[in-house]
Amino acid sequence: MRTRLFTRLAALLVLLGLVFGFAAMAAAAPDAPAAGSSSSTTAAPPAAPAAAKPEVKPAKPPPPLYEELLPISILLVVIVLVVARLPKVDVGHTRAYRVRRVMNWLPLGLTYAFLYMGRYNLNVLKDAGGISGHDFGTIDGIGSLVYGFSFLLNGPLTDRWGGRVTILIAAAGAAVANVALGIMIWQGTPSVTALAVVFGVNMYFQSFGAVSIVKVNAAWFHIRERGTFGGIFGILISLGIYFAYDWGTRIVQFAPAQWLFFVPAGLLVVFWVLSAIFVRDRPSDAGLVDFALGDATGTVPARADGKPETAFQVIKRLMSNRVILIIAVIEFCSGFLRQGILKWYRDFAKGVGGSDAYVFAHWGLVSCIAGITGGIFAGAISDHLFGSRRAPVAAVLYGIMLGGAIAIIPALANPMAVSWLIAIMAMSIIGVHGMLSGTASADFGGLKNVGVAVGLIDGFVYLGNAAQAFLYGDLLPEKGTPEAAVVSNWYAWPGAMIPVAIIGLALALVLWNARPASRPGYVSGAHANPAPAGAPAHDGQERAG
Repeated sequence: MRTRLFTRLAALLVLLGLVFGFAAMAAAAPDAPAAGSSSSTTAAPPAAPAAAKPEVKPAKPPPPLYEELLPISILLVVIVLVVARLPKVDVGHTRAYRVRRVMNWLPLGLTYAFLYMGRYNLNVLKDAGGISGHDFGTIDGIGSLVYGFSFLLNGPLTDRWGGRVTILIAAAGAAVANVALGIMIWQGTPSVTALAVVFGVNMYFQSFGAVSIVKVNAAWFHIRERGTFGGIFGILISLGIYFAYDWGTRIVQFAPAQWLFFVPAGLLVVFWVLSAIFVRDRPSDAGLVDFALGDATGTVPARADGKPETAFQVIKRLMSNRVILIIAVIEFCSGFLRQGILKWYRDFAKGVGGSDAYVFAHWGLVSCIAGITGGIFAGAISDHLFGSRRAPVAAVLYGIMLGGAIAIIPALANPMAVSWLIAIMAMSIIGVHGMLSGTASADFGGLKNVGVAVGLIDGFVYLGNAAQAFLYGDLLPEKGTPEAAVVSNWYAWPGAMIPVAIIGLALALVLWNARPASRPGYVSGAHANPAPAGAPAHDGQERAG
């Protein structure tokens, strides 16, 4: 079995290398201009009038691809070495189990990363002048509302169908929606309403992504290991943002804008196949054995009539859980702050003359490195310093967020200083998101209801995103206008972040000592069977290494 596992893992890594190598070459090498178009092409087909839509191109050529891939690769290697040297939390996994778990979460996680690419490509379209800031705020706000409320349906569906099925639904639906968006851009200038409708469909399918990845990994990671998984979750988010911004910038530099949507659609198809081959909901589905997770699994009292809870009853119960409700409100603040940083920094820098800053020129790279660093930092100190409590980590990172938002106000006249403050804030807020949406939701929801728990918590994230999209879309100056060059017109940007960061920090402090109740030795689900021959033996007991 071990030989077969290593063979499959090697085959997976080779295939991933080919995919990334092909994508990197395609992003780095300029395509021949399409007939009837110049090197800075427009999104309209050749037969359309030149005035049919605005020119879509980045402000300046992006840096060589190796300048960004090299530091990311070095950072990942350093992280692997550092994590390998940390004290181990031994919960009884064998080497074969750990190898098979990597084969499970790697294609699943990269599918999630490319879902991000198929979501943030709209930001790149805005940055390249394809849509206005106001229209972007409207489209993104509507998409965020759809995403947030979709969890009321998609959370229970994920708990019922399993994360493997729903990640396949997410990849397929988002791929089709991105193809539709690309066709709309290719055929001419679509209306804001049409873009909002199709982007809303995209966001509906996207909403399965986070629920699916946490649902699957909740069954594969003990609560004492989930801080590490929260770091992985942050890495995947960061890679998705990097793919969207920096690969997307190259796409619009060398190809028509519709390829911003066609490329992630194609990648999602590839990773749909990989997820179908490798991803399994539980260890027992991969021929291993399920084990006690140490979380809230099994602590829900049985109904008197013996029937399972309905989705409405599960949602009602979780919404009455004080800890989950507070986490959801903290994540509302996280959604506001995270997207307020990621989606408006470049407009600010371009408006006030900060487009020469390193952070601006390498925004995808800096966001990626910040997110990876924040995710790993948060996960490591959660499991090794705070005994797998998540709220203390969130409080520390929210303190950094608050300090950064306050510091931006006197620094607004210095775009270089603001750019590095934004990088530090991005590190903090992505770390918070990995700890709460990616980890605490599984801890306090338990395996059986983790889909609903993640749905509720991540739904609040995107309600926060919608709030900032509508607010900043109206308050901040339009990119490229004379008003955008006036520093005083940007005070609302950090000003709105400060009270939101204060609320998030205060609520994280309230939950400082919160831990999930657990039922010792409980293994959830019909798959809790005796270990087959050769499978790892988990005794369900937690042992600190």
